[in-house]
Amino acid sequence: MLIRYRRFRRNYLRPILLVLFFFFAIDAVLVVNRRPYTYRTKLTADRRSPASPAGNTTVFIVSIHRNTELIQRLSWNQAVLDLVDYLGPENVHLSAVESGSQEGTKEALLDLKAALDERGASNTVSLGLTVWEQLEEIGTRPPPGAREPGWIWNVAENQFEMRRIPYLARVRNQAMAPLKQLRAEGRRFDQVLWLNDVVFDTEDIITLFNTRDGDYAAACAMDYKSSPAYYDTFALRDDLGLKTSSLYWPWFQSPTARASAERNDPVRVASCWNGIVAFDAAPFYTNPPLQFRGIDDSLADLHLEGSECCLIHADNYLTTEKGVWLNPNVRVSYDKRAYYHIRTNRFPDPFWAVVGAWANRLSSWHVGVQSQLEARVVRNRLEQWKLEAPTGDVPRYEPGEACLINEMQIMWSNGWKHL
Repeated sequence: MLIRYRRFRRNYLRPILLVLFFFFAIDAVLVVNRRPYTYRTKLTADRRSPASPAGNTTVFIVSIHRNTELIQRLSWNQAVLDLVDYLGPENVHLSAVESGSQEGTKEALLDLKAALDERGASNTVSLGLTVWEQLEEIGTRPPPGAREPGWIWNVAENQFEMRRIPYLARVRNQAMAPLKQLRAEGRRFDQVLWLNDVVFDTEDIITLFNTRDGDYAAACAMDYKSSPAYYDTFALRDDLGLKTSSLYWPWFQSPTARASAERNDPVRVASCWNGIVAFDAAPFYTNPPLQFRGIDDSLADLHLEGSECCLIHADNYLTTEKGVWLNPNVRVSYDKRAYYHIRTNRFPDPFWAVVGAWANRLSSWHVGVQSQLEARVVRNRLEQWKLEAPTGDVPRYEPGEACLINEMQIMWSNGWKHL
């Protein structure tokens, strides 16, 4: 028996393994060589933005904050100030809303406000509840039988819980509120720029603005917490409305989206956020204006949820006309060290390019089947919701079906959790 095995290994197994190794090596070389170069907009010497034909793009910068002091002190505040200096203080307004922080976020925002005031850049900095006041707000539940918008019944605890997504949508709309007031004062902006608590620089923002020469409903960066795995899986959906195949480049299930990612071209997607997103401001000036929202409470009752950062694209009338685009050349991070890892001319590095290629290949079938099963669950519950509409009411409709997932998220203690 041992002799037969040795003969099999010598005559068949070793040649097979050598052939497989040869093909794998060839494939690895092709994958590594196929990695795209990074295309970034170089800043002009006169410090004027090339993001619009006039060279003076006006930008409404928006952010919400909770326990973001560390990144603000390390880089975020200075990056915002550098961007304001480049665009020109007269061309920007910063609107920041903070609530529930346990450390020095409020103080860091006040420092930023003082620096903006010194530059003559208009701003609105709103400091909200303390962590204890926020806990009190979450704990002030409607009594049983007296449901209020944004609350969902927790059967296990026999009480209402505050839904996370409507809460976040409310805070985001609060941060957008100064846009209306500034419009009444005669100021109108070309772009609405949402910034998460990420590490970025001015070149990132100008490159993002120049996605498709500015022809988009929205354009997003790619965000990373631990390179090279991207972070924001909640909001990112490809052009087919599908979740990504894996966390590694080239990410997508859709062949069209994956091909664009492999070339570092703007990738058309159904939805994205990914740390930084620039919107064409026009929909925020319509009547009624585009706003953030959660799905209806009655739909959430069926254990479904959708990110407000995804639903905003489903509600945006420009999405169909101009599209939502992910720009893989703009890479930002929630960690300063990781940011320098992703700021390479060719991304990812050779090792992770090969890992990513095989991760996408090996997971494509599994993820495809899983996506179909999840979509069937969501679709069945969505149809149930439509059929359960009260007689005489307007037929129920949810345009953000691609955003829906089989989850429920509630505010909890000083954070949130799944229900």
